[in-house]
Amino acid sequence: MAKITKEAALLYHSQGKPGKIEVVPTKPYSTQTDLSLAYSPGVAEPCLEIEKNPQDAYKYTAKGNLVAVISNGTAVLGLGDIGALSGKPVMEGKGLLFKIYAGIDVFDIEIEEKDPDKFIEAVKAIAPTFGGINLEDIKAPECFEIERRLKEELDIPVMHDDQHGTAIISSAGLINALQVANKKIEDVKIVVNGAGASAVSCTKLYVSLGARLENIVMVDSKGVISKNRTDLNEQKRYFATNRTDIHTLEEAIKGADVFLGLSRGNVLSQDMVRSMAASPIVFALANPVPEISYEDAMASRPDVLMSTGRSDYPNQINNVIGFPYIFRGALDTQASAINEEMKIAAVHAIANLAKQPVPDVVNAAYHVNNLTFGPEYFIPKPVDPRLITEVSMAVAKAAMQSGVARKQIEDWDAYKLRLRELMGYESKLTRQLYETARQNPQRVVFAEGGHPNMLKAAVEAKAEGICHPILLGNDEKIEKLAKELDLNLEGIEIVNLRHDRETERRERYAHILAEKRAREGATYDEANDKMFERNYFGMMMVETGDADAMITGLYTKVYLVYKPV
Repeated sequence: MAKITKEAALLYHSQGKPGKIEVVPTKPYSTQTDLSLAYSPGVAEPCLEIEKNPQDAYKYTAKGNLVAVISNGTAVLGLGDIGALSGKPVMEGKGLLFKIYAGIDVFDIEIEEKDPDKFIEAVKAIAPTFGGINLEDIKAPECFEIERRLKEELDIPVMHDDQHGTAIISSAGLINALQVANKKIEDVKIVVNGAGASAVSCTKLYVSLGARLENIVMVDSKGVISKNRTDLNEQKRYFATNRTDIHTLEEAIKGADVFLGLSRGNVLSQDMVRSMAASPIVFALANPVPEISYEDAMASRPDVLMSTGRSDYPNQINNVIGFPYIFRGALDTQASAINEEMKIAAVHAIANLAKQPVPDVVNAAYHVNNLTFGPEYFIPKPVDPRLITEVSMAVAKAAMQSGVARKQIEDWDAYKLRLRELMGYESKLTRQLYETARQNPQRVVFAEGGHPNMLKAAVEAKAEGICHPILLGNDEKIEKLAKELDLNLEGIEIVNLRHDRETERRERYAHILAEKRAREGATYDEANDKMFERNYFGMMMVETGDADAMITGLYTKVYLVYKPV
């Protein structure tokens, strides 16, 4: 990843139109009639409808796709309390992420107010404009009370992403890392270094998922948070341990299964990692410098399962995997809140996605060809196009099941399609092609069945129901590769064209080919030799009706395939 310089960052924000977001009209405005409908006198009609039924604001205005990103600038990234206006570039950036990942429009709002009561009143006063509110970069402990009261007093979703975004993504990572390590969440010992908003929210969600409070030790800047300390706020008291034998991080980490760091850089040493239990899970999430570097953690012992907040290392815990899609699902059901059920649904959707075959577009973005579930891949990548459907749909279903949805989604296939179209992943043409293929799936030969991309394409095509794949190649090698890539070959035919059991078919195909090309001087023996080549064999499968189509070209130049046809 290219190093970001001060000059490059300032130029990026200042060149062209300053900032990162803008407002774009969604209705025609080229004629006088258009303008009369957009404003006076036509605009009066939707106003009157909303007066009669406030829910109609979702029908006639942008409320249903509009989120406020609100901050007072008291805890901006790693910069601290720099003021509301100084934090505006961050809020605009959050708006950009909402738009590009979930198609959600955003107004960034910077409120110059540190008093929690006054801040809450300001947010409540402007809340009718929005379908949801994303609180951002508000310092602890005020952020807890601000979010709690706004959730109680407003009828739209409110989420402090610094708390819950990190909690949701790290929980998905923890579930999967524990599976890789073959451990159970109710049994593991967890050490949390840091006691701010993110750390508290993460740890509470771990408890909701099954972690036991007695197995958790939280450490702040003064040491282990224990019940004999008198300087604890309400959030810290909840996690105070009864143990009196530990006082420092170094003492607490011994024998631990999980380390969660949301504190500051370089506080976890290699010796501390070595003192942890077998297959330790280390989430070093301080940014930009983690509690221990990826290199140091991996060098400390070979069995460590590592995650950071950085994009240049495996298993990045990045909030963008969560918040756009959580709000997408909440907005699309006109939810009155983002509750625990919706957050837990997001956790499991994200965790499950990492276990599915990875699309080529993701592999290509990271310059690899074999991302598979395991120690170096247990959290989905931010560019995964399936997040919009998997997470949004899970959240929407949870909103409906938990009773906070004011709009019911009845056709989930149509909703999934709308989400894909929203992000440009689906067009009318591709949809028609898919639907036609599903109605009458054909037998398709994947000639280069031993190539990872071809193998993954065949598995995805089978899962989508668009064809009945036939893989050509050595069955043992294909099955071994499928196992390495964690691909399920159930229902997929493998034809080992060079095996003795295909002798009769090779001979039959050879007779047909020799007869067809007799005028060109082709002999049976020549044709029979060609049947050991996948493209000739595959084309003869199509010629004789053993298959309906063939896909090739990964190993072979396309014109060389056309030539013998």
